[in-house]
Amino acid sequence: MFTLSSTPNSDTQPLDLVAAIQDLKQELNAVILAHYYQEPEIQDIADFIGDSLGLSRQAASTNADVIVFAGVHFMAETAKILNPAKQVLIPDLDAGCSLADSCPPDAFAAFKASHPGHLVISYINCTADIKAMSDIICTSSNAVELVRQIPADQPIIFAPDQNLGRYVMAQTGRDMVLWQGSCIVHETFSERKLLELKAAHPAAEIIAHPECEAPILRHADFIGSTTALLNYTQRSNADTFIVATESGILHQMQKQNPNKHYIPAPPTANCACNECPYMRLNTLEKVYWAMKRRSPEVTVPELTRLAALKPIQRMLDMSR
Repeated sequence: MFTLSSTPNSDTQPLDLVAAIQDLKQELNAVILAHYYQEPEIQDIADFIGDSLGLSRQAASTNADVIVFAGVHFMAETAKILNPAKQVLIPDLDAGCSLADSCPPDAFAAFKASHPGHLVISYINCTADIKAMSDIICTSSNAVELVRQIPADQPIIFAPDQNLGRYVMAQTGRDMVLWQGSCIVHETFSERKLLELKAAHPAAEIIAHPECEAPILRHADFIGSTTALLNYTQRSNADTFIVATESGILHQMQKQNPNKHYIPAPPTANCACNECPYMRLNTLEKVYWAMKRRSPEVTVPELTRLAALKPIQRMLDMSR
């Protein structure tokens, strides 16, 4: 049972938040989608937990009237793009994304104009405005696969994550023009501390998300999306893993393989910098109040939505 010590206003607050959220799900015909990087108690009440690709597919197929997106703003935007007639709620409207913020629409429009004839592939971790300027959206799960489907003579702009772009280039042999964006979590890991941790746990396998910087990736035994990392820990014979991605995924790893050990890769600073500050803005309390008040609601202007829908649908079609 989760209790509340305070409430945003004088509304009566439930003592059992989990039960209250379950009641509201039935009342609203709502579905709760949660990213792997959310707090454990939010993951535990979600109807579906996943990475960007899995959440996009769930958002595209849900029969719910209300989508409660426990993630960050661009994820809720994607759900709204795919479901214009449904209400999309986010627990905290300030749950943004450093990677999405690193690609301002005006600057990207000028960047795109300076590279005429280029196909634009944008990582799903971007705003609706950037999606609307893109030809294909990708996720870390399918970026390599999608780029391999593009004719070899077609020049490509890849945005906004330069680290994922470099990884895709290495895997495909394609030369791409990269927007110089990055994620504050995935660029914070320390190579020196990682090697010290590996020396202390020589049998551990290092697994890493492709948003990490190249010095981290070159030490990884396995590189993959959040879901791919989770699946790898299930099938690997190793019993200890050093995990170089946002530490929220460790909750699902521990639930699915409780006899194995998971060590979060260390950041450069002595801080919890391997936790996304935006993801962690969402709380179980905020999930309840968002459902209770039907707010904050995420909306996307219709012209932007229609333009952004096309590259998302191309991704879904090419990833089947």
